[in-house]
Amino acid sequence: MKQKKFERLREAQKAYHRRCKWVMKNGIYVIHAYDEKQPDALSWCDDVGFILGDRRVMVWWQHPRTKYADELDERAGNEAGESPRNRDFFAGSTPNYKPVGRSRKKIINYTIQPTQEDVQQYYDRLETIRKRLQTEGISFEVKPGWRRERLAWATGVELVAPLEVRNEGDLKNVVDLANRLLRGQTTLEREFPGYAYGREQWLQEQDRR
Repeated sequence: MKQKKFERLREAQKAYHRRCKWVMKNGIYVIHAYDEKQPDALSWCDDVGFILGDRRVMVWWQHPRTKYADELDERAGNEAGESPRNRDFFAGSTPNYKPVGRSRKKIINYTIQPTQEDVQQYYDRLETIRKRLQTEGISFEVKPGWRRERLAWATGVELVAPLEVRNEGDLKNVVDLANRLLRGQTTLEREFPGYAYGREQWLQEQDRR
């Protein structure tokens, strides 16, 4: 049953590729522009497509520092607590009633208590925590990883690898790595032996962010 599902996805991918053409540049499908990228800028994430056989491959790449920053933001949010915006809409509100008959009444609307000050205080607290964690770093490590996903229109590759992408030439390095991973010609451990991005790397890049 699983084999039949994969066959259907392959055929759907081929049909989509025949029907909807990509505009390729130097053999890759480029989504973003790099005109304003500095030569030494830190990279965070990018998307790129290429053709493998007669099917499309879409790569969603992230540098490990992106995953580290995401974890840092999540911890800041956990420490700050729940945002007032996420609380029960009717909490702290006053119901307004309308008479219905001689002895009954029903709620027609609510008067919501002002929360702008609470919201501002929350975001001020969140930003203070985030800046502290950004300055101190957190105990967390990100290792290279990748995952393949079969979609109806392409093969999707989620890739976390310590590459820097500042121009289309660098982007081709992402394509080359994803291509070789899909073909089984390499592994991330072979490409980046023992690599992990953690507090030490985060703090070393402090002045460049």
